[in-house]
Amino acid sequence: MKKILLLGSGELGKEFVIACQRLGQYIIAVDSYPNAPAMHVAHESEVISMLDGESLDRIVAKHKPDFIVPEIEAIRTERFYDYEKQGINVVPSAKAANYTMNRKAIRDLAAIDLGVRTATYSYAKNVAELREGVHKCGIPCVVKPLMSSSGKGQSVIRTEEDIERAWTYACEGSRGDLQEVIVEGFIDFDYEITLLTVTQNDGPTLFCPPIGHRQERGDYQESWQPMPMNPNHLKEAQDMAAKVTAALGGAGIWGVEFFITSEGAYFSELSPRPHDTGMVTLAKTQNFNEFELHARAVLSLPIPEVKLFRNGASAVVLATQESHNTPSFEGLDEAMSTPDSELRLFGKPTTRPYRRMGVTLKYGTNDVKELVEQAQIMASKIVVR
Repeated sequence: MKKILLLGSGELGKEFVIACQRLGQYIIAVDSYPNAPAMHVAHESEVISMLDGESLDRIVAKHKPDFIVPEIEAIRTERFYDYEKQGINVVPSAKAANYTMNRKAIRDLAAIDLGVRTATYSYAKNVAELREGVHKCGIPCVVKPLMSSSGKGQSVIRTEEDIERAWTYACEGSRGDLQEVIVEGFIDFDYEITLLTVTQNDGPTLFCPPIGHRQERGDYQESWQPMPMNPNHLKEAQDMAAKVTAALGGAGIWGVEFFITSEGAYFSELSPRPHDTGMVTLAKTQNFNEFELHARAVLSLPIPEVKLFRNGASAVVLATQESHNTPSFEGLDEAMSTPDSELRLFGKPTTRPYRRMGVTLKYGTNDVKELVEQAQIMASKIVVR
């Protein structure tokens, strides 16, 4: 049995804990608020600000974990290098956690060091620099905080008048205390994919079938697997993902995002952990879901292959209002009467507008577009109170 310190205890962390529990591991779930989803299924829990380096050091010293698994961005990741020196395995590595928690580091690694195709980009620490970046990248362009997740703080600049608003919104959506943004030239893409990539300590790099997804407000709304695509474009994306993950090092699952155009794949972002769009794999679309793959890779357990079993789709269940009371759900009976479907409610203790509270899953041999529509209908029947 290994002891795993999970830093970030949302819905993705909860599924990872379940996967590890089934493999006999001991988990301590950590987050900034009590009763977070992963805490419901972990052996122990801690509530701290992970941006407080001293608090982070304290719980690492207290629990003496074999593994530290970061699941969010708002962490003093520079501390990870010291933890590795202490003999703790940081997942996938201290370098990977530091680089991927900051869009600047990962974008420069991909575009400059590795020569991977990306959008034109620039950085800005204030509104004046943002204006310069917009002029360099052209209008329309996309502005994102250097440190954020799930599209928070992300917006599109379509006119000069949008610049100050985009700066303010990006700062509000930034995680941590980093006030800097990336400006990206707009890519006229046909669609986006998440390519779940599995790196192993004692095995080859593996790829899950590509996942398509749709976003609103920077957050994923539906995802589907597999995403039908040109085999040459898929191979190009796989080669890019293998190159970037190899440069970062370590074992685990990575959510590597690409824009796909008529020219091919453009690298967008990378997360060194299970990806929210990958929740579609909970519909048993693969022989192992993304959380099981992450657990196996982290623990150096063999993954003989990743095989597609069936088509699947997911749709999010969102809250519409703010409440500090334990949420309740209406319409579950109607939603769950859908054949060949599943539902996951995450167990978050409070709500706010657009907060993701659950996900519906639909699977079968149908075309993925039909499955997405059916998952959407299921989600629409559920009301969060």
